[in-house]
Amino acid sequence: MRKPLILVTGASGQLGRELSASSSKYPAFDFAFLSHHELPINDFEKVQHFLESTHPSFCINCAAYTAVDKAETEKEIAYLINAQSVGSLAAACRQLDCRFIHISTDYVFDGNSSVPLKEQDVTNPINIYGASKLLGEELAVDQNNESLIIRTSWVYSEFGSNFVKTMIRLMGERQSINVVSDQIGSPTYAADLADAILHIASNKKFIPGIYNYSNEGSLSWYDFAIAIKQKIGSNCKVNPIATAAYPTPAKRPSYSLLDKTKISLVYSIAIKPWSESLVVCLDKIKNAGIMDIPAGL
Repeated sequence: MRKPLILVTGASGQLGRELSASSSKYPAFDFAFLSHHELPINDFEKVQHFLESTHPSFCINCAAYTAVDKAETEKEIAYLINAQSVGSLAAACRQLDCRFIHISTDYVFDGNSSVPLKEQDVTNPINIYGASKLLGEELAVDQNNESLIIRTSWVYSEFGSNFVKTMIRLMGERQSINVVSDQIGSPTYAADLADAILHIASNKKFIPGIYNYSNEGSLSWYDFAIAIKQKIGSNCKVNPIATAAYPTPAKRPSYSLLDKTKISLVYSIAIKPWSESLVVCLDKIKNAGIMDIPAGL
């Protein structure tokens, strides 16, 4: 008997690669991991043909335009990938009775809150990336009211480019670095998010809607950098700076801490503290020889 197939789009990104790494723990499923080059979600005919020929039970959409600053000047491609293509993919999944799981972002909020953000809180993105991702959420639900959307934040992994790996590199190259200290949120270890997604796919009940997911805890980028420094045993000096001292083309939310109560209760997901998951990721990076981590970890 044919196993249910899980299609993962955007499979060459951080989350896609962590889903691949976690897939062996879910032998009840077959998996198809396709990168943007193999299955560009903006190639609607190709997507439709693939879905019709393979009939996946789930589509986990990790494909996204994630260049936050470049999106300010590449608005058309950001909206094509993050919005229109998401709506089309959601519609195709509905037509073929394929459950659609889409990954979104904390950047749909404006950062003006002072308490953890709930799924139903008012959205108000302050950059093109966030606006394109919000429209993607809206089109997904409009085209497929059984869509399940997961908003996440500050994603890092042993794979790809991310804050953790950038800090390791800079701390090995420089005597001091400056890191923003007035943006508050919580990091997400992509391996933990991958396990949460596959746990949802394995659940007997599929309850659609919008969910938040990140690791537990609240901190600034500066706090995160300090933790990385301590755990790798670096002597690099880390200086806290204000966002205003580090201007970027796209504005960032100053507060994007997500409330994870809903996903914890609905799907019985235990969410790990960010500090615990950081140690796991750093250990993987060190053991894989991906980067030169100073002695001390």
